[in-house]
Amino acid sequence: MITKAQFDNEIELIIKNAIREDVGDGDHSSLACIPKVATGKAKLLVKDEGILAGVEFAKNVFNYVDPKMEVEVKIEDGSKVKHGDIAFYVSGSSQSILKAERLVLNAMQRMSAIATKTNQFVQLLEGTGTKILDTRKTTPGIRALEKWAVKIGGGENHRFALYDMIMLKDNHIDFAGGITNAIEKTKKYLEDTNRDLKIIVEARDLHEIKEILKTPGVYRILIDNFNYEDTRKAVELIGNTCLTESSGGINEKTVRKYAECGVNYISSGALTHSVYNLDLSLKAV
Repeated sequence: MITKAQFDNEIELIIKNAIREDVGDGDHSSLACIPKVATGKAKLLVKDEGILAGVEFAKNVFNYVDPKMEVEVKIEDGSKVKHGDIAFYVSGSSQSILKAERLVLNAMQRMSAIATKTNQFVQLLEGTGTKILDTRKTTPGIRALEKWAVKIGGGENHRFALYDMIMLKDNHIDFAGGITNAIEKTKKYLEDTNRDLKIIVEARDLHEIKEILKTPGVYRILIDNFNYEDTRKAVELIGNTCLTESSGGINEKTVRKYAECGVNYISSGALTHSVYNLDLSLKAV
């Protein structure tokens, strides 16, 4: 998985690019009518219900825009919120508050939506021992934010990107000439390049499960698009040889049943690609 330094760098790049995109050569609306010396205070108002996420990110944004701004946090990331709650107050230069406003809101609304959806899955899995995973089905350019939100919601992060884990899916297997070839070539590649990366292999049916099990060194088997009965059979076949993960169109109605098949993980792209933003506002006090 990625290091903290790599993650922090991703967050910094997101902020830099977002401010570049939104502010350009200046926030002329504020520059035109608000004196440079003017100071003010604003509150982050919750107008919805769910799990709050992005407070720490907002602090990073405010600090990047103007280190002199002060943030008074009232509700931490991961907390349940309702309409009328105030997450934090920010005070300082009025121009700086307005410059940071849209990035803070856009990020927090989406992060809170993802954290809320993730937490719904976590609640549905309670007592099963199965953990919910995100995927790479994220918004280009802000993956770090979306995976951060999954963690805030109680989920687990899958690999961050293509570089921090090996995942041999159907196309890799077909292009490599079969499962055994793909795994053996991968192990040789890791040895030749002196890399220590975990290997996940996707299986499309029980026959592929059996073939994967013939080659040691696989960290997790992805049981993809199996029905409940075959998932249970797959888990039984795999035993304690490696970890198991179910995926493929699993939703709130089916996630519990797949967990009851005994898999260690369930991955869902819906955590990040099918959410509705939580309604939040930044209002002057």
